[in-house]
This record gives sequence, structure tokens and C-alpha cells, in this order.
Amino acid sequence: MKRIIVLLVVLMTLTSLVFAQGAAEAAEKFPTQPIKLIVPWSAGGGTDAIARALAKSGEKHLGVPVIVENKPGGTGALGLGETIKAAADGYTLAILPVELSFLKDQGIYPFDFSNFTRIMNLNTDPSALTVKADAPWNTLAEFVAYAKANPGKIKIGHSGTGMLWHLAAASLALKTDTQYVYVPFNGAADAIASVLGKNIDAVTVSGAEVSAQVRAGEMKILAVFGERRMDIFPNVPTAKEQGYDVVVNTFRGLGGPVGIPEDRVKILHDGFKAMMEEPEFISLISKMGLGIDYRNTADYYKLTDATAAALAPVLESLLKIK
Repeated sequence: MKRIIVLLVVLMTLTSLVFAQGAAEAAEKFPTQPIKLIVPWSAGGGTDAIARALAKSGEKHLGVPVIVENKPGGTGALGLGETIKAAADGYTLAILPVELSFLKDQGIYPFDFSNFTRIMNLNTDPSALTVKADAPWNTLAEFVAYAKANPGKIKIGHSGTGMLWHLAAASLALKTDTQYVYVPFNGAADAIASVLGKNIDAVTVSGAEVSAQVRAGEMKILAVFGERRMDIFPNVPTAKEQGYDVVVNTFRGLGGPVGIPEDRVKILHDGFKAMMEEPEFISLISKMGLGIDYRNTADYYKLTDATAAALAPVLESLLKIK
């Protein structure tokens, strides 16, 4: 009888161990269901294009579909807010915009990068100081010299007050001790049209946004506000090459709610990195004139923190103007 009891105890112990091991394996396996990728802007823009290009090979590299959902509204706040509130299990992600570096300071966002798990950077595009083709300036030095001699005469258009391209123009002013009139527009397209119509003198939008006009000979880029030249305009020098330390980039990264476990962050990072290396992704993004800029988790944290620090004095200078 004792032998039977002993055997039953052993069997029960082994059974519980098997179940425990199975449960542990099930818990460790990730992902096992589709991943939602929130785009906090409308369909059709650069952010949406990047997300959908990545999602095409999502199942190939993660074993589950990546479903893109557009959640526009509140300058991105609606979709980003939904991301923050989601469970921190790695199944709800978002394309995080550069605006998280500075819109909280302006009272537009109730959150910033610190409210997200940052996974990796995907894309970077520099601002490009662009003027009409027949403008009297051919270099950044000539533009700055004219601005110094004529304070407040040059009108620079941008795609929204307090937004990144406004800060790009203000960065130029701060770094060169010059003064400009900043003219806001409802998007880059309207600002570009105003330059062509000679209503304003210049724009500080991305090189991709002015690429069609530059290639058509209607506009010219005086300087790229990036660390390196743009692939689509390799002959255009950066501001730094011309002696001016002006660097303002927009960038898009991948992130999710705070608290995603590190092992899942690693799986997501590796999966999305493989998606970025797909020839179809590279071809599509390059054709759009967007810059592919992979940075791992640690470097992405450095990028977001450094951008916030760099833009803080620019925001302060604009507040002084007001």
C-alpha cells in the first residue's frame, strides 16, 4: 500500500512539473498573435508609408501579421495616447514621431518619449533650407550675410507654429545670430507654393518634400540641416560643411507602452530590423526620398534624449520673441 502511495505522489509531482514546464514555454513564446502598429497620422503620408512597407514582411520575420492602424487626431496625440494606455505586452506598438521631443514643453502633448518603451529608430530626414531657383543666394553664407545686413526682412515658411520645421528656422537664427519672419502654413505643400509665388523667401522643410520642385529646376537647396548629405541630393552640402552648426532632423522610431519586457523588446527589435533590411522596403522608402536610418535600442534612446536637449534652447528663444 505504501508503495502505491509513493508511486501516486511521484506521478503527481511529475505531472505538475510537466504542466509547469508547458505553461512556462507558452508564456515565453512571443509573439503568438497579430501585432498592432499604430500610425498617429492619416493614411498616405511618409509615416504611414514606412509602417506599411515594414508590415509587408512582418509575418515573415515575426511569425505573426503586423496590422497597421491609422489613428489621426490632435497632432498625433490620439494615436500616441492609445498606445500608452495599451497593455505592455508587445502587441501594441506605434511609430513614434520626433514631436515627442518638444510638444510636451509647448502644452500640446501630455506626454513625451519618457512615457514610451523605445525600441529602435527607423528613419531620419534633415531639414533643408530651400529658396526659389532665381533667388539671389546660392550658398548658406550668402543667405546668412543678407539676413545679418537686413534683420527681419527674410520670410521663412514652415508647416506649423512650434512644429519641427519652425524650430529648424529658429535654430538657424539662434546659431547665426540672425532674425527672420516666420510664416506658418497648413503643411509643407502650402509653404512651398508660397515660395514659388514669391510671397515668402524660403522654407525649412525636408528635402523629400521639395525634391520634385528642385528636380524640376523651380527651387534650389542652400543647405541640408543634417549630419550628412542627403542621398537624393548628394551635391548639396550640409550647414556644418559650410561652417554653421545647425542640425535639425525629423525622425520616426518604433515604440510601445512603458514596461514591455526586455526579452520581448529584443524580439521586436530583431524582427523589425530584418523587415528594414528587406529589398522591397529599401527600394520603396528610397524612391520616396525618405532616409533609412536604423539605430538600435540604446542608440535610439540617445537620439531622442539628445534631440530634446538640443531643441530646448531653440524653444526658449522663440518664447522670448513672443
